[in-house]
Amino acid sequence: MNFVQQMKAKVLAGGEITLEEAIQLYQTPDAEELYAAANEIREHFAGRRGELCSIMAAKTGACPEDCQFCAQSAHYSTGVVPAPLVKEEEALSLARRREREGVHRFSLVTSGRRLSAAEFAAILAIYRTLRQETGISLCASLGEITPDEALSLKEAGVTRYHHNLEACRSFFPRICSTHTYDDRLRTIAAVRQAGLELCCGGIIGLGESLAERFMLAMEIKATGAVSVPVNVLNPIPGTPLADRPILPPEEVLRTMAVFRFILPRAFIRFAGGRPLLGNAFARGFSAGVNATITGDYLTTPGLQVKDDRIIMTQAGLLL
Repeated sequence: MNFVQQMKAKVLAGGEITLEEAIQLYQTPDAEELYAAANEIREHFAGRRGELCSIMAAKTGACPEDCQFCAQSAHYSTGVVPAPLVKEEEALSLARRREREGVHRFSLVTSGRRLSAAEFAAILAIYRTLRQETGISLCASLGEITPDEALSLKEAGVTRYHHNLEACRSFFPRICSTHTYDDRLRTIAAVRQAGLELCCGGIIGLGESLAERFMLAMEIKATGAVSVPVNVLNPIPGTPLADRPILPPEEVLRTMAVFRFILPRAFIRFAGGRPLLGNAFARGFSAGVNATITGDYLTTPGLQVKDDRIIMTQAGLLL
């Protein structure tokens, strides 16, 4: 067997690839063989089930953190207009629409390090209404939370909490100085302690090395995340990363395939920046990817749900 087939056999047998093996997989000359092997791993461990999730910007802009990729940071002039916490009727309207369209999960996403006590109480009320008035599975992405807050979200109907690592531990200080990697791990621990599922991913194309990129995947695996959104940097004018080159589609697809070798059981999810892939987006669902954020993103437009459903179904995923 060649190297790709050896690594596939290793993962299928329950083994884990090393960082050096991940880099060598990425660099294999035959991209199609890599994609096919990643898809076999996905089907073996995760089956053919695909997952669509939709997010809503429930509080926008004016974030005090200085994450260098983020359009919502108050440190940078990006044209994003701050908006307060969403009204219950707006959240309910979009959740109902997404449920009708066949989306599996719906999440409210807020800017800022954490919500105030009043904002958190208000968003709990919204989630209670969403649980009572819809059948869609509920997620939350509200920044830092305590174990008690995580339990309150669970009691309100939330089943999965999203909190990215963004980058591996060694690279993280290069993209944020206002909070630490360990701050993120504390929220992740609170989520796990409450018994919520964890959605945890990061961003590629920040300037990280291949080793740092795949270290991120391995650190995500250690969190126990069941959903792994992989964002592709979309350089935002006004941010410190505005001049970063956009990753070529093949680099993104190779990365997603290697993530599948590292995270064989997870929902590996296209997230922010995926419109940059163009037609290569559809190819990802035959290269180990089995989920996507559908509809609009926080500050950028996305694809229509019906189009995503067609693309994923044509790739053989069951929705």
